[in-house]
Amino acid sequence: MPSPRRNADGRPLAAPASSSSSPGSPARGGGGRFEFQSLLSSRAPGLDPACGRLRAPESPVHRRGSFPLAGAGPPQAPPAALPDDDRMDLNPSFLGIALRSLLAIDLWLSKKLGVCAGESSSWGSMRPLMKLLEISGHGILWLLGTLYCLSRSDSWAGREVLMNLLFALLLDLLLVTLIKGLVRRRRPAHNQMDMFVTLSVDKYSFPSGHATRAALVSRFILNHLVLAIPLRVLVVLWAFILGLSRVMLGRHNVTDVAFGFFLGYTQYSIVDYCWLSPHTAPVLFLLWNQQ
Repeated sequence: MPSPRRNADGRPLAAPASSSSSPGSPARGGGGRFEFQSLLSSRAPGLDPACGRLRAPESPVHRRGSFPLAGAGPPQAPPAALPDDDRMDLNPSFLGIALRSLLAIDLWLSKKLGVCAGESSSWGSMRPLMKLLEISGHGILWLLGTLYCLSRSDSWAGREVLMNLLFALLLDLLLVTLIKGLVRRRRPAHNQMDMFVTLSVDKYSFPSGHATRAALVSRFILNHLVLAIPLRVLVVLWAFILGLSRVMLGRHNVTDVAFGFFLGYTQYSIVDYCWLSPHTAPVLFLLWNQQ
């Protein structure tokens, strides 16, 4: 019979653990694996839920938002849509781009042409002449002149023409005042408010009342007065230079004058369509004759 192994003190060594030992008993050979199993088995009766699974906020599935976890609370509602005024328009329409480009060109060109806006401007010496042209197209002067000629006229034909010219001037004042009050476009920044006899709406610039009046009166005169060719050319030049002087003085932008010409040309068509005569408005002419 072989003698048991002894240590240095002469005592017998413990027998090695057999392979048939119980799974739960600790052994020297597989210390790491059995210690880990023992740790799990010791914590199994009162296992903390936070140790067995990740917390809901730390779960990668919860962070990705694939599906809600049990006990994680009700799903959050999607963020409310921003109102139209707070959203950035990343795809502007072609019309909006064209209008902004036209406005930029209008402001740039108006500033370049405002050579008589002040005495220190490049053409400041011509400012008195431009202001004289401004007075020649003033609405109050045209109204007073038409009323005076109407009171001095002694023919039915002359009264009829002057009556319709008065109607055209009143229509022009009404439409220009209405449009200026609706649009409310400020005059150019380089303008000097030294105009002749202004009203409350004259602080706005769109459309140009002088341009509408110039187009209206020139077309009216060319259609109802017999003039020589040089005088007809002079009337057209007066209307064109009057509109140009509004930009040179810094009173208006280019688009104000351009729309004013268009509006005045259209106003004459309205006056011609509603032409006042002793047949269409007999009461008006009778009342005027009695005066």
